[in-house]
Amino acid sequence: MNIVFMGTPAFAVPSLEGLLREGYNVVGVVTQPDRPQGRKKVLTPTPVKEAALRHGLSVLQPTRMRAPEAVAEVAALQPDLIVTAAYGQILPKGVLDLPKYGCLNVHGSLLPKYRGGAPIQRAIMNGEKETGITLMYMAEGLDTGDMIAKTVVPIDDEDTSGTLFEKLSEAGARLLLEQLPLILDGKADRIPQNDAEATYAPNLTREDERIDWSATSRQIYDRVRGLVPFAGGFTTWNGEVFKVWAVAKPAETVASANGKASEPVPGTVLELSAQGIKVKTGDGAVWLTRVQPAGKKAMEAGDFIRGGVMQVGTVLS
Repeated sequence: MNIVFMGTPAFAVPSLEGLLREGYNVVGVVTQPDRPQGRKKVLTPTPVKEAALRHGLSVLQPTRMRAPEAVAEVAALQPDLIVTAAYGQILPKGVLDLPKYGCLNVHGSLLPKYRGGAPIQRAIMNGEKETGITLMYMAEGLDTGDMIAKTVVPIDDEDTSGTLFEKLSEAGARLLLEQLPLILDGKADRIPQNDAEATYAPNLTREDERIDWSATSRQIYDRVRGLVPFAGGFTTWNGEVFKVWAVAKPAETVASANGKASEPVPGTVLELSAQGIKVKTGDGAVWLTRVQPAGKKAMEAGDFIRGGVMQVGTVLS
């Protein structure tokens, strides 16, 4: 049986390596093109490509999976099954119709919640207490295919997108390998999704990274950890971008008396100390503990404060 694997980030690597470890015949890997990374814009292969090359697998990197030549390249591999995990492109009908066992997707949410490209980040940003993996058959819509099985993964208060990606990537590989024998025997469940319960998790934009200081302390905490380690949150200080990479977990707060003349506006720096930068929020305050001024590397907030360039009363916006 020929399996074609499609994936791009580190999230997908455990699923690929699990298939190989269990002896499945992976005849080729499809991943996104190499992209420039870092300040020097070094052309860098995807984590899935690196894993595939370590195992001596052939790799395809079409710019557009919908292009006829890309479909033809996949068809030439004669796949009996296609497995995808965070590939990053929608598969056209010409690819979906190729394998006799169908196309499976390891999706990082409990469908039909969080369909789309950023389910893990948005689950944290929205303050969810749990998420999970859904193994599903792919269809032409956005994550609309029939579900095969799910596994629940708790979201801890200290989780960032980085730690949750790792948990879900391992959970996804386990679920795939548990269900694959049933799928090949025709004994797996096939559960239609209830579209009325669907929610969406579109890819993050620059505006998603901006911190709204009028939000609650907990909402700001959740937003920043949902953006770490890939982008981080940001605000502006002295007219320049001021990135925020870590916020201390806020204590339970009592609603403040917003609207009073003496009340600092959200975004006001209330205190500077070794603990970090205390900033007024919509319902209290949060401590910024790791920051990155424009043109500098990320640093502990205490180290930044020792430079003496930020003052109490400064308003971040």
